[in-house]
Amino acid sequence: MAENYFDERIAATYEEKWPELFEPAAIDPVVSFLADLARSGTALELGIGTGRLALPLSRRGIRVHGIELSSAMAARLRAQPEAGGIGVTIGDFATATVGATFGLAYLVRNTIMNLTTQDAQVECFGNVARHLEPGGCFVIEVIVPELQRLPPGETVRAFTVTPRHLGFDEYDIAAQGVISHHYWVDGGELETFSAPFRYVWPSELDLMARLAGMTLRERWSDWNRDPFTSDSMSHISVWQKSS
Repeated sequence: MAENYFDERIAATYEEKWPELFEPAAIDPVVSFLADLARSGTALELGIGTGRLALPLSRRGIRVHGIELSSAMAARLRAQPEAGGIGVTIGDFATATVGATFGLAYLVRNTIMNLTTQDAQVECFGNVARHLEPGGCFVIEVIVPELQRLPPGETVRAFTVTPRHLGFDEYDIAAQGVISHHYWVDGGELETFSAPFRYVWPSELDLMARLAGMTLRERWSDWNRDPFTSDSMSHISVWQKSS
């Protein structure tokens, strides 16, 4: 099972650490995109967290179930007044089973990279395929690895530099791995957080989907469906299970 880095300390301050994720501008386009694909009115969220997307999707009439490794994050979701209709299965989303099928499955905010081996990422696609209805879709939001921005001989790149938050990615190119290091300063106190990830290329994800019986339906640069190009820093990919 994957290691849980989102313990009570992180869960309790998740919204405070990443407030931009909870702004309407960051939520509304995602919810609209996903709701359009939830053709049977059902959705499975891998890494449901505190319900940032599941709650507004539920308000749109989508029946959402989530898989979440962190009990602390799931507890924050269950404490929400509107969370009564959202089911949560505690476990590793590469292997955990729900016992139902869905019209849509989705995995956002680079969370596919939380699986730190290729085998685990392949297993995730297979697990999703088993949970999808025929014709159902799997959506992933993930960065395009920024290796072209890494100067030769260097392994560390800053991704956030603000007075309150510093973030650095430390690359191991041979292993296709990266460790993200965060440093927050609040009230004169320093808080740190580091976690490992495995970055993955769009073409590699397409092959994983094909192995699971899914084919690429569409790929965009962002949730507003801007075209995906060589300059895109992330992508929204949609694979569809065979009917």
